[in-house]
Amino acid sequence: MATLKGDAVDRPPVSFYEIGGFKMDPNDPDPYNIFNAPDWQPLIQLAENHTDIIRTMSPVRARSIDPTGSSVSARWNEFFQEVTTDDGESRVTRTVLSVGGRTMTQVTKRDRQINTVWTLEHLLKDSDDLEAYLTIPDEVFEERVDTSPLEAEETALGDRGIVMVDTEDPLCAAAALFNMEDYAVLAFTEPELFHQLLEKMARRIHPRTAEVSRRFPGHLWRIYGPEYASEPYLPPRLFDEYVVRYVEPMIREIHAHGGYARVHCHGRIKNILDLIAGMGADALDPIEPPPQGDMELGEVRQRHGQQLVLFGNLEIADIEMLPTARFAEKVKRALDEGTAGEGRGFVLLPSASPYGRELSPVTMRNYETMVELTENW
Repeated sequence: MATLKGDAVDRPPVSFYEIGGFKMDPNDPDPYNIFNAPDWQPLIQLAENHTDIIRTMSPVRARSIDPTGSSVSARWNEFFQEVTTDDGESRVTRTVLSVGGRTMTQVTKRDRQINTVWTLEHLLKDSDDLEAYLTIPDEVFEERVDTSPLEAEETALGDRGIVMVDTEDPLCAAAALFNMEDYAVLAFTEPELFHQLLEKMARRIHPRTAEVSRRFPGHLWRIYGPEYASEPYLPPRLFDEYVVRYVEPMIREIHAHGGYARVHCHGRIKNILDLIAGMGADALDPIEPPPQGDMELGEVRQRHGQQLVLFGNLEIADIEMLPTARFAEKVKRALDEGTAGEGRGFVLLPSASPYGRELSPVTMRNYETMVELTENW
């Protein structure tokens, strides 16, 4: 919290992002729970006992066509039907939407050995599908905000870490309905129609943000989705239209109750960094180094380090693949650049986390190196 406020600290915080961020239960016997595998136990313990926990939680499930979790709209089944099959190795979920005389399908797959969900078929395929989707009444997506799990987790953490509110922005909710190519073409060629979709998402996300900020004030938030409008997908002028217009009101609501807004944006940020800062963001992650990104950490700190707490800038591929001596050099460089000169603050953070059941010894050793070098900084 001192880092977020721009206060002096004895060392930068160190976070493993999802590890220690999302709650991982090594005792859950679910065969799809990779975190009960032996390889994961030392890493989970390292994160829980030796990193600065940023517990990442949502007050609702925020998928644009699956608002289950806190509640399900009474009208949901009028439009959506969902069936899940499980053959022991994969869980496949087929969602069918019937609206406006059209039938649309989405298919997702989760493999037992991998902690991710792949979208094999996206719900919306073209502008005709989108126009039909826009006719779904907003009450179908109604949700009930519940901040009690966040409050309970904060109590359980004590002084070991903080709770971060996790939310998508309207662009993320909208773009995820399409495959990447169809989204990019439609967003570029039919901006008026795409704005209608963003406005539909905002009518749910903006009130939720305001309510959670009021009921759970003074906390860090992560807003994900802006990368959908970063280069090379869309030009900066559309980042201004599709991100700034809809995220700036979210940041205002977060600030209204003493919170801190961290914008999540992978990849190339050089030509949109001023727009991110101009929204009033307090922090930025994961600030990927070249070639994944297009800016060095020191350059970001020089341009906007007085305003932004910088979270980064280690690549997950380096954690998993680099020999420890070479990886240590990257950690030292990140710590050097992230803390050089004047600035609000820096958090050592990787761009992502492993998602397989097995972890290599070098992966574990590199995570230990992150902790050791930061603790002794």
